[in-house]
Amino acid sequence: MELVDSFGRRINYLRLSVTDRCNLRCRYCMPAQGVEKLTHGDILSYEELFRIARAAVAIGVEKIRVTGGEPLVRKGIVPFLARLAALPGLRQLVLTTNGLLLPEMAAELRRAGVQRLNISLDSLKPDTFRAITRTGDVTRVLAGIDAALAAGFPPPKINMVVMRGVNDDEVVEFARLTLEHPYTVRYIEYMPATREENWQRLCIPAGEILDRIAAVYGLEPVEKGTMAGPSRDYRIRGATGTIGVISAVSGHFCSECNRIRITATGMAKSCLFSDEGLDLKPFLGAVDQTPLEDALRRLVGCKPERHGMDAEKAEHKAFSMAKVGG
Repeated sequence: MELVDSFGRRINYLRLSVTDRCNLRCRYCMPAQGVEKLTHGDILSYEELFRIARAAVAIGVEKIRVTGGEPLVRKGIVPFLARLAALPGLRQLVLTTNGLLLPEMAAELRRAGVQRLNISLDSLKPDTFRAITRTGDVTRVLAGIDAALAAGFPPPKINMVVMRGVNDDEVVEFARLTLEHPYTVRYIEYMPATREENWQRLCIPAGEILDRIAAVYGLEPVEKGTMAGPSRDYRIRGATGTIGVISAVSGHFCSECNRIRITATGMAKSCLFSDEGLDLKPFLGAVDQTPLEDALRRLVGCKPERHGMDAEKAEHKAFSMAKVGG
């Protein structure tokens, strides 16, 4: 079964947030004071999250990415992931994490059936990393990457949000990681989720990022799979790993978007930067999952052609990435 929106895009990818809480306070994700914590009753139970996942797979979703906040801070996450991994029809179960808890949890995540990890890492320099995250220790993340590899995970995707004057001096250094390690390093354009004042100054277009790397290393394009995300992928000639750029601001990839997302409170969103959402909670109490499946189909049917953001303007209301599962 295929799930297709009104613009002919095949929707086969669900981002499922399990919590809005995080053990970091990254400047591009939430304001310095953090966000108002939701109560236990506001967050969907694991059973409710599983019902949504099961309904999504039933109508055509083949890949689920579990996100947060930081998903590993939620108690009971490993048994939930194991249950997701066993869903008939689900082809890929992946997890996005900041890596801080991987040293202790990587092995059990692998045993639970998680197939791949995306790890957020915005700087290799301890001081810069701490300034971006407002609290983090980069050595813990690096230890988490090592633990993931030791547990048998494929080489991770390492996500770097590039910000001018903050960490852009490390763009080439991150690319250099792929020469000796089979990582996929993905450079993500800064996106103004929180609508920080004068946010445009932080944005570096994907083209400029590639130009900086190409000035040092020769690049060749790499083809990606059918369930891959929106990055444009390249390889430094002779490298064991790859690099990719995600140009959400400078170059819309909306025509190729294949995803929907569910927040930890049960709001379904067809676009990260849409101010609209569909509350799924009223559909979660029934034994029959048909109304829930129909609600997800309606969500896909209302998916916009593109978001209203470019390098000069952002039309969305400010929000915390941690609350949406960015």
